[in-house]
Amino acid sequence: MTSSLMRDRPRRATAHIRVRVARAVLGALVGAGWLVLPVMTAAAHDPVPAAHVGEVASAAAPEEDETSAADLVLPLVVGVAALALAGYGYLRRTRRSRTRTTPGTVPAQPPTPAPADSERQARAALRLADDCVRTSREELSFVRDRFGEKQSEPFTQALRAAETELAAAFAIWRRYEGGVPEDPSARRQALVGVIGRCAEAGRRLDAEAEALDRLRGFGRGTEGEPEAAEGEVGAALAVAEGRFRELTGRVVAAQNALAALPESYAPSAAGAVTGYLEQAEDRLMFATARLNEARQAADTDDPRRAARQLRAAEGAVAQAGTLVGGVERLAARLREAAGLVPGALSGAEAELAAARRRTGGTVPGGGEPHARPAHADTVLAAVRAELTGGPYDPLDGLRRITRAVEREAGVRPGVLETAALLVARSSVAGAEEFVTVHRGAVGARARARLAEAVRELGAGNPGLADAVAGEARELAGRDVGAWGTPHLGAEVDSAGLAGAVLGGILLAEDPDGGPPAAYGGPRTRSRHHT
Repeated sequence: MTSSLMRDRPRRATAHIRVRVARAVLGALVGAGWLVLPVMTAAAHDPVPAAHVGEVASAAAPEEDETSAADLVLPLVVGVAALALAGYGYLRRTRRSRTRTTPGTVPAQPPTPAPADSERQARAALRLADDCVRTSREELSFVRDRFGEKQSEPFTQALRAAETELAAAFAIWRRYEGGVPEDPSARRQALVGVIGRCAEAGRRLDAEAEALDRLRGFGRGTEGEPEAAEGEVGAALAVAEGRFRELTGRVVAAQNALAALPESYAPSAAGAVTGYLEQAEDRLMFATARLNEARQAADTDDPRRAARQLRAAEGAVAQAGTLVGGVERLAARLREAAGLVPGALSGAEAELAAARRRTGGTVPGGGEPHARPAHADTVLAAVRAELTGGPYDPLDGLRRITRAVEREAGVRPGVLETAALLVARSSVAGAEEFVTVHRGAVGARARARLAEAVRELGAGNPGLADAVAGEARELAGRDVGAWGTPHLGAEVDSAGLAGAVLGGILLAEDPDGGPPAAYGGPRTRSRHHT
């Protein structure tokens, strides 16, 4: 809102200039009057009484001549001074108007940025805030393992608050992308709201970053970098190394489970986790190197380097866990879906028959009779043929069943609702995992769609959540495909380094990958400097 002071500034500035000009003109007129006055006096008849003759008159004659000269000189000096002052004031005002950094007339409102610029700022803010939330979530998992829920509660609360702000920012952005609101001024305010919510999310995390470092024993060195207190780095390393060892065992089991999937399901059933175990091994290789460096730094009394390498290793271990967990999750949900397909088929047929009885075979709202039931029947017949004919994708089969019934009769509580929730949760989790481990390349659009899918799932709309999560996963895959490999220094050992940059574990600020990302907002997330 523009203050009255800002509104009055142009008027006051103009009035001030006018007063200065008037004073200069008045000074010039006074000087000119002093110059003209003697001339007017000399031309007048008997301007003063006649003087007495005699000695007095003769003595006064020279004095009269001197006074006449003074009367001419003094007005001349005053006039010249007035003109000089007026000229100096004019030159000074001209020079100031040409060289000052702010205009003489201040607009009531600052210039409005172009919509494209505001949109770019909003997208960048969404991506940065989302990265900060995901990184903070990863580090906080190690803090909980080390200190427990009670001591970690302040940081958990800050993370939840940041997640709430970020979810609100994504909701505003999604409406903006959909053309709501329509008024240009309201749309500008919507973008301001997105940026403000993201800034608040970052502020919540920034506010707790220093306290988290103190809890972990990461103090501040002479240059403001984290330092690991003696003994604390050993305890933190023990937690990270324990999770590392657990993951190496899980990788072997996940490889066996993934290899067995083609025996029971169609090849497309495992498509969502293609390459996950290779990426998990890449992250673990990177973590191995960083854990070793952290241990060596601790042994040689280099606490800053120890803290930095430990944080990078923790990020890699966390993402390896996400990738391995994705394979385990998919295998478990495929088994669950396979058990639901027969019941879902029977339930779908019953729902369609009931819907036809209610509508008398017509389509609600008009349209061709039996057109939609015929489509639903075709879908159910195809799924049943796949069920009896050989390996198939049970999650995809449930998706087609629930969508066909939802179009015709809606999904009511029962086996079909259970099937719809299973499919939606699997889709949302898959998109979430993909974005998390590729966040160095994924843009704001895919993240916004993922946030919308999470919101729809929470609102009890599994069909919509599944569809939107699929869009998010596709968009994220395109971003990763267009990203390529980061340019890293040739002298740097690149074992796992490109994957660490792709996953956002390292912030890619330097040829060696840059500092590791840490719990915190934009101000503190790169405090582990190299």
